[in-house]
Formats: sequence, C-alpha cells, structure tokens
Amino acid sequence: MSQLSDQVIIVTGASRGIGAAAAVALAEAGAKLCLSARSAASCSKVLKEIKNAGGEAFAASCDVSDFSAVEKMVAETLDRYGKIDAIINNVGIVDPIGLIAESDPDEWARNISVNLLGVYHGTRAVLPNFLAQQSGVIINISSGAAHSPMEGWGAYCSGKAGVYMLTRATALEAGEKGVRVYGFAPGVVDTEMQVVIRASGINPVSQIPRENLAAAEEPAKAIAWLCSDAASDLAGQELTIRDETFRKRVGLPV
Repeated sequence: MSQLSDQVIIVTGASRGIGAAAAVALAEAGAKLCLSARSAASCSKVLKEIKNAGGEAFAASCDVSDFSAVEKMVAETLDRYGKIDAIINNVGIVDPIGLIAESDPDEWARNISVNLLGVYHGTRAVLPNFLAQQSGVIINISSGAAHSPMEGWGAYCSGKAGVYMLTRATALEAGEKGVRVYGFAPGVVDTEMQVVIRASGINPVSQIPRENLAAAEEPAKAIAWLCSDAASDLAGQELTIRDETFRKRVGLPV
C-alpha cells in the first residue's frame, strides 16, 4: 500500500494508542512522519517499528497546549522534509473524571487546553502553509461525547464539542481553498484512556468489558484512508467508525 507515498504527516499523541497505530498505518502507506508527544523519547518504540519496516519518521517533543511548542514542532518538520501534507490532531485526555459540582477548576482548564486548544494550536500552526500551497489534510479526532453528555465527563464532552465546532469552522474557512478537514470519531478503543475510564466506575462506558473494545488498528486504518484522495468527497464532515457505509469504504469489517 503506497497511496501516501512521499506525503509528510504530523501525528500528535503518537507514542501510544490510536496515535501510535495511526503512525504505523500511515508509514505503511508510504508517508514520512513527525511523531509528536510530550516527550520524544516516549515515541521510541513506534519510531523503531516504523524504521525497521523501512519507513521514515522522526520524533519531536511537543506539549500541544503550548502554541510556541507546536510552532517549533511544525517548523522542525518543514526543515526536515520541506513540506507538510497533513496533520492528525489526535492528542486527548479524559481527566478530570468527576461531577462538575466537585471538579477542580485547574484540572478542568488543563483538559480544555489539551483537548480543544491543542487541536486549535495544531490547526493554526499548519493552516497558513496549507492555504499557501492550496492543499492539506486536517483530521481532528472527535468522539460521540462531542454530541451526547456523559456523567462525570463534563470537561471531556465540552472539549470535544468545541473540537466539533472548530472542525466545521475550519472547513468553512479553508475547504474551498484546497484544505480537506475531517472530524473522526474512532469509537470505543482499547487504549490507556479506557483503563482510566474503567477505573472510575462512572457512566456506562466504564462498564464496557475490555474484550468488547475495538483494536487501535481499526481507527488507524481509517485515518490513513482519510489522508488519501479516496476520501476527498467526505471533506468537511464529522465521520464515525460506527457508520457501515464508511467502514465499507475504508475496508473494515461490517
């Protein structure tokens, strides 16, 4: 599979979970990658896997809640590869889990700074370049929590709802200028976030048995497909892996 040959793609939160799986899938499709995480060292396992398979990637330390750090990461990618074709705004945290009346304002602010401002920072850092080259793909990892409130997830739901509107606003402003913007809800996936959720015991999601969770490779395959021209007709939409028509197009079992 080489439909992304010579494409340069940034993946935030690439050290584990969906981000790590997406990075591997994108590399298998031929992309050159910037693997972004708060600590570049945490991406070492993914980086080694990609390089051992003949792929090309580097890791960059970046706290997405800090715009200057995101700018630096984008600049480093441009210096190394000369261009950027796509960014996967994947970083997300679920904490704090708890009732709003009992919540810590600082923890709430941290959630929004990562889940919403982090997506804005990634978008803001690459968008001028995308507009100048009249091409580029932005994939914002969404969630069903963007549309349905969940007990104990006030911060997470609010941040993801903001990401949904940011996706729409970016598509409105840049969609006719060659930039493809997608929101993508990956479903309930077997990641470390789900470990935290199960431990909380709050709301029905925490009660889902681990064996019923999807493997990270499923949304990873969808993310790689969205970066290809095959998905161009879906630009500007909020997509979900639960949709059977979408799954068929990606090549996932239905």
